[in-house]
Amino acid sequence: MEGSEIAARRICVVTTSRADYGLLSGLMRAIGEDDGLELQVVATGMHLTPEFGLTYRDIEDDGFTIDRKIELPLPADSDAAVSKAIGIGLVAFADVFDQLRPDIVVLLGDRYELLSPAIAAFVARVPIAHIHGGETSQGAIDEGVRHAITKMAALHFPATEAYRQRIIQMGEDPERVFAYGAPGLDALHGMHLLTREELASMLGREFESPIAIVTYHPITLERDTAGGQIESLLAALLQEGVGAVFTKSNADAQGTVINERIAAFCREHPSRYGLYDNLGRMAYLSCLQHLDLVIGNSSSGLIEAPSFHLPSVNIGDRQLGRVKAASVIDVGNSAGEIASGIRQALSPSWRAGLKDVHNPYAGPHDGSVSVRIKDQLKHAELGERLLKKRFHDVPDPVGDSSLPREAIR
Repeated sequence: MEGSEIAARRICVVTTSRADYGLLSGLMRAIGEDDGLELQVVATGMHLTPEFGLTYRDIEDDGFTIDRKIELPLPADSDAAVSKAIGIGLVAFADVFDQLRPDIVVLLGDRYELLSPAIAAFVARVPIAHIHGGETSQGAIDEGVRHAITKMAALHFPATEAYRQRIIQMGEDPERVFAYGAPGLDALHGMHLLTREELASMLGREFESPIAIVTYHPITLERDTAGGQIESLLAALLQEGVGAVFTKSNADAQGTVINERIAAFCREHPSRYGLYDNLGRMAYLSCLQHLDLVIGNSSSGLIEAPSFHLPSVNIGDRQLGRVKAASVIDVGNSAGEIASGIRQALSPSWRAGLKDVHNPYAGPHDGSVSVRIKDQLKHAELGERLLKKRFHDVPDPVGDSSLPREAIR
């Protein structure tokens, strides 16, 4: 009809923590600045807990309106508590999506909290766009969560071509899988990071090299290992004389064990070690710019650190199977192995080779990943064709791909 206006497409972005918000904020801004789109924001999980700094306020400080806040019983330090949080979240997200009526729901990553909006959107026939699918983390329940969301999602935005191929191997239509790179790296093309002096002032401490930024999460497919593993990490830091800026572990089972031990360690050695509830994106990236190395088992050591040509000592199995730059040093969980990795990372001769290191997650290197994702969300054809996914069979090298493997003899 002449004079009528086409309603803006409603894109609902769900964020659970400081970590995924830092990766989503560029996409959220791109959606909000597009007249053809309406941004909806739902904050949940660690964003709403005082222990993790009430980081929903960071979202609001950046100028975004949070349409709904969904509180979950976090931190969860037992398997039962995690399951209950998922159930409570599912009930809440069913109501939220019924009220907001989004056209597409955007989920990033593999936190267990994301199962709630994924199931609610899937049942409500709202297409899911999943970012950072296709990855592996064989030591954590994140592995199963990530792949479950992939099978419920209609659009996929993996960070590398290897992950794109893995999603296709899972039966997803290649025409709906777009490997543009990691959207969180867009910020490096426009953000003015803090100087070393500004960072020291913000953190309230002087930097005495060598100093690392350390994040250590529980290995959630292992039982009761967090205490021993964090002790090994702390022992290695003392042995090698490395100071540290610690960020808190996630609200996973055994996460409280890690956070409490780190807090006690920092009280015992206040001049060289500090624990921070929430650094924020600016301060965190500034740490990558100015500190000497990354230590722990966070994906940040694989995704962001290589863009700063910064060595990363990656501990244990939590990130096992992920694509890694040459700047990543894989070590075991013992104090001796961690100490050996730290010595390699601090070796001048080894570090000299990092000046030309390639970050496999960097995509086109032009800060446009978020915009490219936004454009796909804007122009994707909605309706039954998007929701009714066909299973894409990958050609079987041993025979007829139209037959199930068990039928091939």
